[in-house]
Amino acid sequence: MKPLVFFLVLVSASAESLHYTINYPGGLNLGEATLRSTSFASGSGPKSSIQSWDFVLDVDASIPGFAVRDHYQSTASGDLCSVQLDKSFTHGRHKSDEHISFDQEQHIATRQTKNDGGKSDQSMSACAHDALTFIQFVRRELEQGKLVPQQQVVFGALYSVRIEYKGVQTIKLGDKRMESDRIVAAIKGPSSNVTAEIFFSRDAARIPLIAKIPLSPGIISVELQQ
Repeated sequence: MKPLVFFLVLVSASAESLHYTINYPGGLNLGEATLRSTSFASGSGPKSSIQSWDFVLDVDASIPGFAVRDHYQSTASGDLCSVQLDKSFTHGRHKSDEHISFDQEQHIATRQTKNDGGKSDQSMSACAHDALTFIQFVRRELEQGKLVPQQQVVFGALYSVRIEYKGVQTIKLGDKRMESDRIVAAIKGPSSNVTAEIFFSRDAARIPLIAKIPLSPGIISVELQQ
């Protein structure tokens, strides 16, 4: 959509910013992450409808001798079908900068790496999701009392993601105890196969409160800062 038309159509926006700490096994703090979501709507009041979404994830973490600096930004349609994803990260000495565009009509995602000029296409499902959009999609479905079906999620490569609901569980977040919905996500990629736990708030927002991710050093915990 051209910029002039864009600003004529969009008359309201709603933003959310979630801040997390990243903790090593034993409680050692490794860094922090921020997930920002902005929805743009046309109209106002009960007749307004979301036209598009913007998502940004920034990660700043490190262990001795290995720094992690990640920046991800995605755009999606109002019904949470991905439009594009930009990835820029530094993991130790490994750096990458790439852009992924989604042709939802042709069911094709085009991946371009900026450092070496590489380009490739991969087939995808209808209304495919990048990783950031997928998080919002899971939240929306939980709020409606549903689980997302098993599907492929685009995050550069394709990752098969299967979600299971494991019931209500009381968790400790800071100095508070609260009930949460426990979700187990089995994530399988070209060179990875992990099962993560994610605990969502039980209010309408379904905010991700804690994520526990198994990595080679142990289980990394990502916790919301209130």
